[in-house]
Amino acid sequence: MWETLILSAIALGILGFVAAILTYFYIKSLPAGEGRMVEYAEAIRRGAFVFLRREYIYIGIFVIVVFLVLTFAIKPLVGVAYLTGALFSLLAGFVGMAAATLANVRTAYVAYKTKDAGSTLSVAFKGGSVMGITVAALGLLGVAFWYWLTKDAAVLSGFGMGASSVALFARVGGGIYTKAADVGADLVGKVEAGIPEDDPRNPAVIADNVGDNVGDTAGMGADLYESYVGSMVATVAIALAGSFALSGMKYEYGALPIILAALGLVVSLLAVYAIDLFKKADPATAIRNATITAAILFVIGAYFVNQIVVGSVGTWLAVVGGLVAGLLIGFESEYYTSGKPIKFIAESAEFGPATVIINGVAVGYESVVLPFITIAAAVLFGYFSAELWSAPGLGIYGVALAAVGMLATVGIVMTTDSYGPIADNAGGITEMSHLGEDVRAITDRLDALGNTTAAIGKGFAIGSAALAALALLVAYKETVGLAVLDFSKVESVAGAFLGAAMPALIAAMTLKAVGRAANRMVAEVRRQFKELNLLSDPNARPQYDRAIDIVTQAAIKEMILPGVSAVLAPIVVGFLLGPEALGFFLGAALLVGALIAIFMANAGGAWDNAKKYIEAGHFGGKGSDAHKAAVVGDTVGDPFKDTTGPSMNILIKLMSIVSLVFGTLIHQYGGLLLKLFGQ
Repeated sequence: MWETLILSAIALGILGFVAAILTYFYIKSLPAGEGRMVEYAEAIRRGAFVFLRREYIYIGIFVIVVFLVLTFAIKPLVGVAYLTGALFSLLAGFVGMAAATLANVRTAYVAYKTKDAGSTLSVAFKGGSVMGITVAALGLLGVAFWYWLTKDAAVLSGFGMGASSVALFARVGGGIYTKAADVGADLVGKVEAGIPEDDPRNPAVIADNVGDNVGDTAGMGADLYESYVGSMVATVAIALAGSFALSGMKYEYGALPIILAALGLVVSLLAVYAIDLFKKADPATAIRNATITAAILFVIGAYFVNQIVVGSVGTWLAVVGGLVAGLLIGFESEYYTSGKPIKFIAESAEFGPATVIINGVAVGYESVVLPFITIAAAVLFGYFSAELWSAPGLGIYGVALAAVGMLATVGIVMTTDSYGPIADNAGGITEMSHLGEDVRAITDRLDALGNTTAAIGKGFAIGSAALAALALLVAYKETVGLAVLDFSKVESVAGAFLGAAMPALIAAMTLKAVGRAANRMVAEVRRQFKELNLLSDPNARPQYDRAIDIVTQAAIKEMILPGVSAVLAPIVVGFLLGPEALGFFLGAALLVGALIAIFMANAGGAWDNAKKYIEAGHFGGKGSDAHKAAVVGDTVGDPFKDTTGPSMNILIKLMSIVSLVFGTLIHQYGGLLLKLFGQ
């Protein structure tokens, strides 16, 4: 039975990708606007693909090098699987961004012609669904295919490593681009020149809109694709490890997460197209209804899948626990980025930028507590559900299943996230094209909702990253044959400290990278304002392409070192200090990385929405001293929430899956430094 279901999962992956392509052509068939709308939209689309082409060249070189290493150092099939994981991630980013850069102007045009928020939401949401469904379909297709072909955890880990390595480059590169452009546009345009956001006189405005696509669409897509694949790979690896009480059903338990993901793809597709049924409601209600619909359908279907494949209620409970934990983390993120905390930060803006920064940092740290409690609860619930109501020895497998449950409906989660940048771009095109305040009011409303859905998406990504990294750590422990991890050994303590330092190092690298790139953008915007008389001459035209080129070059250059460091660090630690030290390295990196991720994502989101709260007319509104202080806070928060914070999700999983892939070699040859001293 399970073999047939795996083949069905492969077919569903193909059909899901076809559905995404058909949706892309539906979006393309809609009216593309008129006049300046078309001109600005084309500039955004052209800039996005200029960046993507350059980024993919550098990523391609890295992928080829790693492919050769894996092919000759591990085994050829692992190298091929790695290559397919990387190519699928690149393909998802390309298709999703192609759709987003078509949907932005079509969303603005629908708002302009209909003045109807529901119809505008439908276009933006379906545009975002291309990325959402592509991520789910290609992730499912790759894992299902390699499981059907090999049933080899090492090969599946190679596929997961391909997804992870591309994700870090895409997230860091896109994040540096979007935040450098955003900082340049805000600091010089809004704060220094006092012109509105998305004013066409601002040379950075097109680059800023391009950044929404390369960072928040392509980058986030790679992030969730990697989390989705990683959760399945970790669960399969644990099932196939052999030391758990899986009796004679290890292949059934290995197939279960893949079949659950196939179910998640189906319900995500249904929820995406159900948006037209909900669009007459408030946009926030419509999106929430679509998300809840997918969750309810998945929970019901997952019960029958568990009964058919493994005949267990405990594994079903673990999956449901993970899904509920994901929703809770999303709602917790929503509270800290859209609830009372943003009013607290906005009020403090009346006293200047310093209090905005202090209170935003406090809110960010406070926002860590509830998600950590929720993750701990999901771990305990997943463990004991599988251990007590399935079979003794299945506890850790239940924890891994919780991660699968958290991201099984990734299609709708990614859709709600990808919709946000489309709405943001639509607002920019509306402003630049002077379509009127009534149209901008619609796009601003959808954009504000997009900030909320983005915060929820980041919550899902962080929660699933923590659970998937934990599951990968357990799979690694099984691969290298460690019965326990002994913290009394000196190499274990050293490994833990090195692991804790790794997220701090990557955080410093990415923040500095944004700062350097932003410096160049600020200088360029100031130069153009001065030399081209952009603020005084109505006939002057900004050099948009120059600004795009500057930030593109900076982002590509700056993404290389963090990406390479994340791949090499666990290999170096493993070979020098041994497999046990590497286990502690991964555990410490997981805890510190998850903390930084939640802190930065929520602090950045809170600063952003505090600024928007003031712009809505509170505490003096736009142009007030409080608004200027809030803009400074938002500018600080931009790289927090869209560059450094999200890179932590990928970092902890990438290092875990690299360790898993190289686990056999580390088991054989690791601990060279200890051997040198006779240990």
